Amino acid sequence: MAIITRYVVEHKGVEKFVTADKKEADKYDKMLEVADNLAEYIEAKGMKFDADVLEDLAIMLSKNKDAVGKMFKGAEAKNVLSDEKAEVVALGKKKA
Repeated sequence: MAIITRYVVEHKGVEKFVTADKKEADKYDKMLEVADNLAEYIEAKGMKFDADVLEDLAIMLSKNKDAVGKMFKGAEAKNVLSDEKAEVVALGKKKA
């Protein structure tokens, strides 16, 4: 019989992520924490969104913080998106 350790990330009472890697669980938990802070900031600035839309927006921004940061530094969205597509293709390539 095997013993398997699983890390479960729960957010607002809902199971969001399950992994066997503690580092990945901590990383995901931190991303959700940042998303909560972003959502609070967005609301405090007077932006009105449906709660689900606000949560989705905040999580998307948190997950893509590096790309968003590049755009704050002047990169164009099309270039950032192009770089992301290139990274996915590179990951999908098989070595000969």
